[in-house]
Amino acid sequence: MFYHICGELTYYESGMAVIDCGGVGYRLTVSGTTLNSFPPLNEANPPRVKLYTHLSVREDAVELFGFSTQKELYSFKLLISVSGIGPKAAISILSSMTPEQFALAVVSEDTKSISRAQGVGAKSAARIVLELKDKLGGTDKSAGLSSDTFSAASSVTGGNNKLSEAQNALVVLGYSRAEAISALRSVKTENLSLEEIIRSALSVLSKI
Repeated sequence: MFYHICGELTYYESGMAVIDCGGVGYRLTVSGTTLNSFPPLNEANPPRVKLYTHLSVREDAVELFGFSTQKELYSFKLLISVSGIGPKAAISILSSMTPEQFALAVVSEDTKSISRAQGVGAKSAARIVLELKDKLGGTDKSAGLSSDTFSAASSVTGGNNKLSEAQNALVVLGYSRAEAISALRSVKTENLSLEEIIRSALSVLSKI
């Protein structure tokens, strides 16, 4: 229903923000990551912000979620697709780590980092890693990838598990595999850690 909301940031506190659009104040549930991206409040001259949104409709509530980047929104949608993980847990996870850190935790099976989020236990963290790694590792036609793309993927990773994990992490963040492969070709990965490879590839993608 709503793709994004752009307007004046009139108020925010832990877990929520209010954006004024044409005299209507929209209350959005936000993560700590999005809160940290906000400029200081200025009552005389409110800063303008743009949040990508997700509308949750339940029997007992209608809630609008806001995210400072499309990557965070994508991570949120990925999280709530996991069985037993609701919007509250997803926001908690994205408050404890950035989308990049979340992607890295999934591909490296770092359940401990995910379970540090408030209200997220070890079993939930393990389920997140299991289900999301399965989705990322799938090579079925529903992913919309051609055999040529997979040949290119094999070529760029060369059987290198680190590069393969970096490629999957970029997909978690919402990039297509073709974009991930192209970015990784531009990165000199020798002697770089997995996190450094991902960061370098993200830097390349941000300039496209």
